[in-house]
Amino acid sequence: MLSMLSNPARGNRGRGLLRGLVILAAIGVWLAIGAFGGQAQGSLSSVQTNDDAAFLPASAESTQAAELAEEFTDSETLPALVVAETADGSELTREQLADVQAFADAVPDAPLEGTSGEEPRTVGDLSVADPVVVPSEDGQAALVVVSLDAAQASEDLGAEESSGSELAVAALRALAAAGVADGGLAGTGLDAWVTGPAGFVADLVSAFGAIDTVLLLVALGAVLVILALVYRSPFLPFVVILTAVLALCLAGLVVYHLAANDVLTLNGQSQGILSILVVGASVDYALLLVARYREELRATASPYAAMRRAVRASIEPIAASAGTVIVGLLCLLLSDLSSNRSLGPVAAIGIVAAFLSATTLLPAMLLVGGQRARWVFWPRVPHALGRHSDAPDAPDPVDPTPDAPAAARAAGADDGTHDDTHVDVAGHGVWSRVAGFVGRHDRVVWVATAVVLAAGAAFVPTLDANGTGDSEVFLTQVDSVDGEEALTRHFEGVSAQPAIVIAPEEDADAVVEAAEGSDGITAATVVTDQPAAAPGMPAQGDPLVVDGQVRVDVTTEAPSDSQDAVEAVADLRTAVHDVSPDALVGGAAAERLDTQLAGQHDLRVIMPVVLAVILLILVLLLRSVLAAVLLMAANVLSFGFALGVSAVVFNHVLDFPGADPAVPLYAFCFLVALGVDYSIFLMTRVREESLQVGTRRGVLRGLAVTGSVITSAGVVLAATFAALGVIPLLFLAQLAVIVAFGVLVDTLVVRSLLVPALVHDVGDRVWWPSRLGRGATAPRADVTPSSR
Repeated sequence: MLSMLSNPARGNRGRGLLRGLVILAAIGVWLAIGAFGGQAQGSLSSVQTNDDAAFLPASAESTQAAELAEEFTDSETLPALVVAETADGSELTREQLADVQAFADAVPDAPLEGTSGEEPRTVGDLSVADPVVVPSEDGQAALVVVSLDAAQASEDLGAEESSGSELAVAALRALAAAGVADGGLAGTGLDAWVTGPAGFVADLVSAFGAIDTVLLLVALGAVLVILALVYRSPFLPFVVILTAVLALCLAGLVVYHLAANDVLTLNGQSQGILSILVVGASVDYALLLVARYREELRATASPYAAMRRAVRASIEPIAASAGTVIVGLLCLLLSDLSSNRSLGPVAAIGIVAAFLSATTLLPAMLLVGGQRARWVFWPRVPHALGRHSDAPDAPDPVDPTPDAPAAARAAGADDGTHDDTHVDVAGHGVWSRVAGFVGRHDRVVWVATAVVLAAGAAFVPTLDANGTGDSEVFLTQVDSVDGEEALTRHFEGVSAQPAIVIAPEEDADAVVEAAEGSDGITAATVVTDQPAAAPGMPAQGDPLVVDGQVRVDVTTEAPSDSQDAVEAVADLRTAVHDVSPDALVGGAAAERLDTQLAGQHDLRVIMPVVLAVILLILVLLLRSVLAAVLLMAANVLSFGFALGVSAVVFNHVLDFPGADPAVPLYAFCFLVALGVDYSIFLMTRVREESLQVGTRRGVLRGLAVTGSVITSAGVVLAATFAALGVIPLLFLAQLAVIVAFGVLVDTLVVRSLLVPALVHDVGDRVWWPSRLGRGATAPRADVTPSSR
């Protein structure tokens, strides 16, 4: 495509027609991608998997226990628990108990909204048994146990392709809100909630439901406002936004088909991150390309030649940036958790889509007007300074230094002095002054910023990333959490998801005794050949033995979805293994424990690999070991500062209960990779300038020229990640705070002050061991406009 952007000789209409056809073809291909990809993007929620058990490796103890536990039931069930208690805290009357029983009798006929044909039509069609009513011992509540068939409950049903469990929970909540005449509980003086595994899954899916619409609209709206302020043009922001939207369509199209065919696992978190990452990266790459294109338009009369030069000058830093993020995120493939492993390819696909869109679609759209293509910048249209040749490789007649970067050619670069502490680039007054300040006080600047960053990083150990419970994941009030609290108040020994111990038959008594003696455990019962009234409650009959093993259901004092239950199960494992080494401990709390242990393992393994891989990329890109090491050190320090300050905010301002181990892992991968991006954008320009005027003057000129565009890119990326905060889930809110704040620190402090001050202080030695590190500069005629 670059060859098509060469400015043909005047009168070569055939070449011009071919160039126009190529531009229209590029736009047409992307519009077709948008047509198909838009539908796929809107359907990503239908291929999500949000079950912790699905993310664990087969070697996890809880996974092995779950496989053996299936042999003790005819079919795997997904309990939906309806808890009803009196509004005033008094005991239930006979009439109220009768109302609860009438509700239970009406449950099988509760309709599933939107289903048709041979699909299940009612809750009873999804159930494996009739609902059971269990009054509480204190007489203040009643429990209705609805056992859904797990296989059917996971299938997509209805026109909206919602899971059976979602539809069943919605039907139960609608029935509970109905009047007594319709079998409901409204007007009975009872408060009712739907909780249990089915209730939590439904509320989680509901929270992620905003990803398809609200999250994307908020992110795009914020970016549009920022672009309008940056460009002050009514047209250009929409061109850039369209570039991002079509990139997201391409990414959604690829991810949807891979997830639908079980090639990768997509969860709600990954989908939200994909949307944000593609929008942010696309706009960042577009900002860099448009800024260089604007510079070149001031140096040449032909928009085609200007675009060719801009693409050639920008392709290396953009490709290096994209490659760094892709490689960094692909390191997540080393994770033990499939949710983390899948995020790597999902995010990498998004970055590839952003790169392709920014380097093919954006140039094509910017050249739609042909020789009048400058109109897109209206009202601040950049005009060529002087009369230029239209030959593709000819230097501009008024350009005394055709090898210099466009900003220098177009505006005389700086004041013409050789002062290594001063720069004055026309059109970049603010950043010229910032660069001058850095040049005059380089050592003070980098030492002071490093000390401040290190002070913030000192608070990293205060971040509690040992995990949180399901009820703590939601930032807003949800039905399932309220119901779990009511269940805990009135039904001691009843658990929606008891811990499961699979042990040899001869160890059954010892396992029960060890479990009951473990901290945080209220009951341990051997599963019999007769069903229990409710999960965790004792049942009549003889112990059920399968292949010489028994199953023991263990109820924790704390709700099974809480972090306290996770800690109790950790102690339970130790106690059980002491008396029965071959026993396996599973269940919901054990799955969460194994997930957290795997997350902590990932932190220890993946972080060093990401650092090593990105360091190698920087060495190859900058052709310098020392510069790469300095950039990595600066960005790791920046990450530590962002994480430390965020820990203080989480603990003392927002009062968050803790964090999942994946939060610092994801934040590290994003901040280190994306933070290095801005240093790459800066240092590739610095190297380009240093070849002409030396390192110290080159870093000041590079900072002055790239300051505004990189700052804009950082603000855009921070705004897009901050949009994750609209999803009312703890994980995404914490990730939004850390990454958005960290990107701003990288942009405004590390790239603007620390890195340039450090490079200016070190001087030519920063390029060691390359020739440039020995003070060698290229002759001014060595680099021509066409070579750039």
